[in-house]
Amino acid sequence: MQPLLEKALLAFIPLFVAIDPIGLIALFMGLAPNAPREVRQRQGWLGILTGFGVAIGFIFLGKFIFSALGITVSDFQVAGGLILLGLAGRELIGGEERARSPNEEFGVVPLGMPLIAGPALLTALLILIDKVGVVFTIASLVVNLLLVEVGFRYARRVEKIMGRQGLNGVSKLIALLLAAIAISLIRQGWQGTAR
Repeated sequence: MQPLLEKALLAFIPLFVAIDPIGLIALFMGLAPNAPREVRQRQGWLGILTGFGVAIGFIFLGKFIFSALGITVSDFQVAGGLILLGLAGRELIGGEERARSPNEEFGVVPLGMPLIAGPALLTALLILIDKVGVVFTIASLVVNLLLVEVGFRYARRVEKIMGRQGLNGVSKLIALLLAAIAISLIRQGWQGTAR
């Protein structure tokens, strides 16, 4: 039982940090804030389904694409780690507002991709397949996306409880964890290429 729980946590935590459900709530609130609730919920579901589809496609085709391009997992770890480090740094230091959609159609882009299925998630998925296997990786992905759905459904309530500053504070903490994961990926990738 212990190894199963350990594998589940090993898969869940990196995906939780990569997807950042709490940070997504703040972004979701900022995308077309004047849209009716039904439209926002439909766009939220569309974003989650888009993110899930891209992630599943990457799980099963990622290594084939790498093979065709002559890219190794170590190369992807270093590149993904650098991208994650840049994203985390921008979130921590830059304070830059992310692009907001000018209309009510934001489910596929930017919500589904790149906000849900972005470089952080795709890198984490590829690493987790080798570490814990496809079953635990997909199960953790589904659980994290369900958390995102719950967050989207109750976004207004969560914002009232935590406040905009509380959401931003938690998002910054998650960005710091993302930076640590990025450094770990770069280190592992560098060690993999040195062998």
